[in-house]
Amino acid sequence: MQIRIKCGCGAESCREWAIIELQGFVEVQPSFQDRLQNLVIGELCRPSSQESYTFTVGYHELTGSKVPLKKPLLVLKKVKCMDVDQSCEGSSAGTDLEVVGIIRHRILFNTRPQALISSTSKLLLPLS
Repeated sequence: MQIRIKCGCGAESCREWAIIELQGFVEVQPSFQDRLQNLVIGELCRPSSQESYTFTVGYHELTGSKVPLKKPLLVLKKVKCMDVDQSCEGSSAGTDLEVVGIIRHRILFNTRPQALISSTSKLLLPLS
């Protein structure tokens, strides 16, 4: 079976994606189990033009670096063909794959998170 892959953006102008690699796992609270799509879990920042990244999740901050992949990966989208026309010609199953982006790097966070603790004013309680 032959599967055709189409790329309409050109070889050098494909959208650049990256993989975020965390050590451990991210637990989702039970109240968010049914709303995982578009769930914001943190903020990813790259200060100035450095190759280091920070990922802030709640009161924790991770520091990571950009690492190239040995082999690039493609991000594909399955496109179903309704009519037998020129765009689906040669595709036996009636589906084609369209290139959405290419992944050449991963952002690796391999250290333990640091706690972000702001300086709090100490409340003095009288001793009785």
